[in-house]
Order: sequence, then C-alpha cells, then structure tokens
Amino acid sequence: MPALLHSALYQLPAPRIGKVRDVYDLGSEVLIVATDRISAFDAVMANGIPNKGCVLNQMSAFWFNKLSHVCPNHVMSFNHEEVQARCPKLQAELKGRAMLAKKAKTLPVECVARRYICGSLYKEYIMEGGSVHELDLPNGLVNSQKLPETIFTPATKAEEGHDENISFKKVIDIVGSETAHLIRDWTLKLFSEACEYAESRGLILADTKFEFGESEEGIILIDEILTPDSSRYWDASLYSPGKNQPSFDKQFVRDYLESSGWDKNPPGPELPEEIVQKTQEKYMDAYQRIVGTPLITP
Repeated sequence: MPALLHSALYQLPAPRIGKVRDVYDLGSEVLIVATDRISAFDAVMANGIPNKGCVLNQMSAFWFNKLSHVCPNHVMSFNHEEVQARCPKLQAELKGRAMLAKKAKTLPVECVARRYICGSLYKEYIMEGGSVHELDLPNGLVNSQKLPETIFTPATKAEEGHDENISFKKVIDIVGSETAHLIRDWTLKLFSEACEYAESRGLILADTKFEFGESEEGIILIDEILTPDSSRYWDASLYSPGKNQPSFDKQFVRDYLESSGWDKNPPGPELPEEIVQKTQEKYMDAYQRIVGTPLITP
C-alpha cells in the first residue's frame, strides 16, 4: 500500500497541516489524522513511510490509555466508527490512523525527559562542558551513557527552523512558575512509568518529548506520546555506551541524509526505497515490541 501523504476529507474544512499530522476543526473538537509523512532535520521528505501514521496513532493510543492516571489528556476517541460518524462521507483511509481530541492551545515549550545522554544534548555537553542549560552534568560522560538521574531538558517550539534547548528558568519565564513546575513534574512521572514498562519489553527508553496545552479543563497532555517519532528506543540487549545506539526510529533516514549531500534546508529529498523499507521495519518492530497486538491498517 502506498504511503498516505495528505488527507483530503470530503465536506470538512481544510486542515491545519503539520509535519506529520493533518488537524481538522470540527467545532467542538478536532480530528487528528496521522499521515505517513516523515520529517528529519525539521524538513518533510518528498515521500513517506507506508503505514507509519498507523503506528504513530496506535502507539499513542496504547500509551495514552496506559498513562491516563498520571495526568489529563486530550483523547476523546480512537475508535474508527466514532471517528467515521463525525465525517460526512465514508473515509476508509482513516482506519487506524485518526483520533478525536479535545481542543487545546499548545504551550510554546516541548517537555523533554532524558535518562541517557545522547543526541543534541551530548553534542552540547561536548562543546560546552558539564554545565549545559544549568544542569551541571558530571564530567567525563560518554555518548549514550546512563545519567545519574533522569533530567528535564525543555526546548522552545520553533515555528520555523530548529527547536532550541533551554533552561528550566526560561520555561518559567515563558509559561509561569506554576505551569512550569506542573508540566515538569508530569513529564518526569510519565517518563518514569514508560521507562519501567519499556524495560519489561526488552527496550531502553533513552529520552522522549511531551507536549501540553491549555484547554477548558486546564493544562492537558496533547499531541502524540512515546512513539518512535518522539522517543528514542534502544534494544537493551545491544546497549553499549560510548557510541550511537541502534534505535527504533528514523535513524536510517537521518544517516542517509547526512551522507546524501542535502543541505538540510526544506524541502526534503525523496528517500530511496531501501531506506523507506528499513525505516518501516523499525517502526513496525517498535510497535510490536511495545504494544504486542496486530497493527490496524486501512
């Protein structure tokens, strides 16, 4: 089945188009469709990964349900029949990749929790030393090393260009002290419980990001959670600090792009079929390891 790059739902208003999701305003709620688009280095690639949207949507459904006791979230329904009932015409392509959600105004910070030092934080650590965004990390850490404790490393949400890691003090400046402490506490609690479950499935959850929004009910957890797009999962049996770890995400895409000569400015190039297939296998593997049930596809 070819990748679904754009949704076009009959008799519904034009959606707000994100990097991966199309969001339809239904008045009292929103309809969120996870397409198969894939982004890297803040650019969307010309082609997608078949059924990637189904993986993202259904992994999020699993985690929202499992962690619903930690904090309120925006989920109204992942049920296909309930989604279909809100559409004027049959939309078979929505099966497995759509959800109804409460309306919320996204807070302008991304909430990142890390248990291992890797990725952008490790690069900043090497460049700046132990004091990165007022974290005062230990000296001598190596790539992918487990940290003494989980840390909260928020980032700004950039409308254009790259997100930027910031200090907790900056989060307080942006959203206020009460909200900043609330979303930090929820982030660390969500992450802790997700790490424990991932370990039971033979996986390491190295880091993840959450987003929160302001709703009529107050602050709620929104967007996707704990998917290969927003999280770094490693196979625990293969873990070896001191280098990049094999991960269940779009690392094949990033590695290809780094070697392709692309200047990392939008639009993204077309991905070779081999990269598409390997990336699809990683997403499917992550889904099976975490959720353990058959993936629902259109």
